[in-house]
Amino acid sequence: MRKALITGGAGFIASHLADRLLADGWDVTAVDRVGRKESGALGHIDSKDFHFIKCDITDVKDLTEISKDTDHIFHLAANSDIRESGPDTDLSSTFMTTRSVLEAMATNNIPRLFFSSTSAVYGDKRSTVLKEETGDLRPVSYYGAAKLASEAFIHAYSHRKRFDALILRFPNVVGPRLTHGVIFDFVNKLKADPARLEILGNGKQRKPYIHVSDLINGIAMLSYNMPKGSDLFNMSAESSTTVDEIAGIVCRRMNLKDVKFEYTGGEVGWEGDVPTYEYDISKIKRTGWKYRYSSTEAIKETVKGINV
Repeated sequence: MRKALITGGAGFIASHLADRLLADGWDVTAVDRVGRKESGALGHIDSKDFHFIKCDITDVKDLTEISKDTDHIFHLAANSDIRESGPDTDLSSTFMTTRSVLEAMATNNIPRLFFSSTSAVYGDKRSTVLKEETGDLRPVSYYGAAKLASEAFIHAYSHRKRFDALILRFPNVVGPRLTHGVIFDFVNKLKADPARLEILGNGKQRKPYIHVSDLINGIAMLSYNMPKGSDLFNMSAESSTTVDEIAGIVCRRMNLKDVKFEYTGGEVGWEGDVPTYEYDISKIKRTGWKYRYSSTEAIKETVKGINV
């Protein structure tokens, strides 16, 4: 039985990845500084092959001990609150977790790594269709900077320590058990006040969204057939959705009419946000990966599961 270790294992994406790995016959250990009961995302998992360990992932010694005899590390641990991040937070939660994972892999001779990266590594390149080969990367958020530094260390460790590494640059990910993001925020705001909705920025921000099921299919397909060395891919649907469109979809799902949209103003929602970007996904499509949901379909599918 193959053994997987998922860092950031209490999170939204990690819970779906654990489901898939368990269904495919893996023994799965999830590690996170957040306890299993605190997360809520893992409450549905009941399997003798699933194990949860609460730990500080930046502790190299502990992670090295936990990851002994692991066949594959799926590294998802990172700061999840990008809007409220700062340099210390992302250094610790986003970059130093990567450093710990790489040291554990080198010590234990773990042969394969998956790393969840982000569109934020590109910075604000709204006039450019983003390709993996896009140069002059200048992140405008501490989160993006920490992810880009992590990518660089992964490439170097993969080369020096001779393990295989797969990096996927995600857009916004949505789906069941969502724990943060624009949909999550809108629902909570409207439950508190059904008559008005605060929207950060001007509502015209346009970004691609991917359904978590499409994402997990891609992670599994590429991780199970990982090429030698290190490689990276953009992963996304070939479409995008505005914040205003998401607000409308959420309001309709919650049967709310005449909601007053109140904008904070400006073209970005928060400092370090990128208001619009477009991915080129031709590289990952050549692997045979396909998405099921367009960006807006992914939003609508997610909103269907809202408990109203």
